[in-house]
Parts: sequence; structure tokens; C-alpha cells
Amino acid sequence: MVFDWPYFFSLFSVSDFWWACLTVVELSALAWFIGMVLGFGLASAKLSAHAWVRVPAAVYVWFFRSVPLLVLVVFVYNLPQLFPASGAVLSNPFYSGLFALVVTEAAYMAEIHRGGLISVAKGQREAGRALGIGGLGMQRLIVIPQAFRISLPTLINEYITVVKLTSLISVISLTELLTVGQRLYAQNFLVMETLAAVGVYYVLIVSLFGWGLERLERALDLSLRKPGSLAAEQERALRERLPAAVAREQRLSGPGAAPALHLRGLHKRYGDNPVLKGIDLTVQAGEVVSIIGPSGSGKTSLIRTLNGLEAIDQGEIVLFGESFINAADAPNNSRIRQGVRRIGMVFQSFNLFPHRTIVDNVTLAPHYHGQTKGEVHARALQLLDKVGLLAHAYKYPHQLSGGQQQRVAIARAMAMDPDILLFDEPTSALDPELVGDVLNVIAALAKEGMTLLIVTHEMDFALQISDRVIFMEHGNIQLDASPTAIRQAPDAQRVRRFMGLEAAA
Repeated sequence: MVFDWPYFFSLFSVSDFWWACLTVVELSALAWFIGMVLGFGLASAKLSAHAWVRVPAAVYVWFFRSVPLLVLVVFVYNLPQLFPASGAVLSNPFYSGLFALVVTEAAYMAEIHRGGLISVAKGQREAGRALGIGGLGMQRLIVIPQAFRISLPTLINEYITVVKLTSLISVISLTELLTVGQRLYAQNFLVMETLAAVGVYYVLIVSLFGWGLERLERALDLSLRKPGSLAAEQERALRERLPAAVAREQRLSGPGAAPALHLRGLHKRYGDNPVLKGIDLTVQAGEVVSIIGPSGSGKTSLIRTLNGLEAIDQGEIVLFGESFINAADAPNNSRIRQGVRRIGMVFQSFNLFPHRTIVDNVTLAPHYHGQTKGEVHARALQLLDKVGLLAHAYKYPHQLSGGQQQRVAIARAMAMDPDILLFDEPTSALDPELVGDVLNVIAALAKEGMTLLIVTHEMDFALQISDRVIFMEHGNIQLDASPTAIRQAPDAQRVRRFMGLEAAA
């Protein structure tokens, strides 16, 4: 049998095939997009902490990933026999096929999205919470953009799969590519030539739309975005256009003034392991308090309770004389969210938002909380200038060193104009030569009268900058004293040995 090449090439001028191509494109694009949207909802439901949301979503995904699409297509097309009212829509092969494809693809898309969502680092959500960003805002501004970038290659592959799956809709006589081909070879028996042409049409569709989606993937690839530093002239011109910095109004202690923070009987445990065992602590406005101690002593757990990142099991946290957090509170309630906006947080691992430029990282939270775009942008540039990074304002975090990223994190926290600033081991993730720049920024904040609580292993720095140094061990505060008292007091020998100020006996 000889392959009929003239007939094969003639099939590319048949109008029915091109109309069928349009049907395939419409059907696959709609099924992919709608399935992608519904799949995200299912993925979010599967990750919910509530079983009544999580279980139905899991059952849906399990069932529709198990049922063959061909069976589902035939079932949906015949559904009007059971529900006559659905006949107005489902008797149309296009809508029946679309419905079957969507309910199937939503199940597959849910798992693709779930993979993207769980790949977004936990620290990204914690950074959002520390900036007072609510659940929906966090999903929209932080989580979804990152998860979508992670999932996009698999989503593109799934679109190609959907294009090929549209051929199954021929079983209910939708006029798509395979249906047109079947009608032709039923008349002339040139099966090989006709199916070869059908295959070429599918390849053209997949190649065209695959190319377009791959361009989208490259456009969203942060590693390909490499804006440079501003030239010295540009940086100088930008600095000159900035409005004069306004001195920040500090809430300083005075006779009868409420302390900035008052902790009463804080207890915290992870499972059966108690990490905080009744912490009582008062911090006055404008004080600089360093928290030191061996690993596992509860330092980080303590500082994370102060802005609600960790729930407490017993006790209360009072913020400027007003109840802020207590053990009976519902997690992340409105009072806690309002209080968090007065407490800035700088994380050990920076937790910058990788999909946003440096200046966008700084402006994100103030803009979310309602400040005007122009005002927020000018303030962000002022803060970046303050930490020595104005020239890098339009770079992305991956283009900066660790020390530079930590300074951006400080600027981001300061953009909310907090009354208190928390530092969780701000230099422990840095190379030794990068530590000094970060410590200089913290020291400058201390001189301005900012209330600072710093968990640190930089002992010399803690003694130089602090009004008080707190030594924690085994979940308790063992010593709360001034740097002078630590150097001289007889009962501070254990702390001096820990800090390397005297040799062990």
C-alpha cells in the first residue's frame, strides 16, 4: 500500500479541519483555565486545617482522578436522561465535553497547585503575619504569585495533555479534529493519510500554544531578571528628590507611663516539651534588651510569642498598658493583628519576598494597610538610603548578599513605623565579614531611641548596645542585668563564662 502524499497535503486546505482546530483550541483553553481556577480552590481546601473542608476536597480529587475520562464524557452526555432540565446545556456535545474535562482537570490541577503551595517556604507566611497582612492578602500578595511560578511548568504540560484529551470528545460526535478525520476516512478509506494529517494539526496547536506559555514562563522566571545597581549619578539624583526625613515620634517612658511590653507568666510547650516555664519580663519604651543563652533555652520561642507567631499556653502579653495576647485568645484575632502592626520583626533567614524587588518588599505592607502609593514609595527609598541600599532599590533579593538582604529586612520592618522592633538572631545566617554592616544599622536604631529586643550570639555587641542583657536557660530567665552588672556582679559568673568573659573554673 502506497502512502498518498498529494491527498495528505490536500487535507491542510480543508476548511472543516481548521474549524475543528478552533473548536479544539476553545475547548482545551476553557477546560484548562476553568480547571486551573477550580483546582486552586480544591488545593487550598485540601490544605485546610478543618476536616469538613479538607475531606470533601480529598474525596473529590481521589474520585475524579480514578474515573476514566471517556466514561465520564459518555455519562455526562447522557445525564439529561436522569435530569431532563440539564438537556438544554448537556445535549450540546461541546458543553458536555467541556464539563467532563473541567471536573477531571480540576482534580489533577488541585494536586499541581498543592505542590506549588506547599513549596512556598513557611517563612514567607510568617513574614506576612509579622507585617500584619491578613489571610486573603497573604494569599494574593505573597503565596499565590510564588506558588504559581513553581507550578507553571507542570501547568503548561497539563495544557498539552488537555489538548490531546479533546480527541476523546469525538465519542459524543463533537466536531473536533478526530471526528472530521473519521468522517473522511470512512468515505475514502485513506486511514493512514488522514490520521497523519490529524496528528500534524495537533502538533501545530500544541507547538503554538506551548511556545506562548513557555514565553510566559520565561517572563516570570526571576533568575532571568537582573536589573543592575543605580549609577552614582542616578542614586544622587534620586536622593535629592526624596522629601526630608521626618523624625519618628518615640513613645518614651516617663513617670507613670506604661511599659512597652509586660509579660506575665508566659508558658509555652511543644507537645510534651516545655520551652517557656513562666516568663515574667518588663521592657520600657526606648530600652534595648539583648536575650542570650545556650541553644534550646527558649530565646527564639520567647521572641516569636511577642508578635503572635507562636501561641502561648498560659500567661498574658501586655502592649503599652493594653492587653495584647493571652492564652485564651483565638489565633490571629483582630486585636492581635492590630497589635502586630506596632511590632516589627527581623528574621534570622531574612524571609524577603523573592518575587518582588527590594523597594516592593519595603512598600508591600504599608500599601496593603492603606497608605498612599506615592507616600509609601518615598518612605521606602528613604529607609533603603538609611541602610545604605538605595542604589539597589530595583534589584531582586537573589541579587544581594546575605548582609544586604538582612538590611532590607530591617528597612521592611521599619516601614510599618513600629513602636518595638524584634530581632531573631539577625547575624547568625551571615558570613563573618557581613555581620558588621547589619550590627551598625541596629546600633543606629538604638541611638535613635527605638525599643529593641534582640536575640543574639554576638556577645560583645550585646554588652555594648544593651541597656539590659537577659540570660535564658532551660526555659527560664536566669539573669536580667545591665552590662555593667554582668561584668562585675558575683552572681553573674555563669553568664560571664557563657559570654567568654572569664575562664571556667
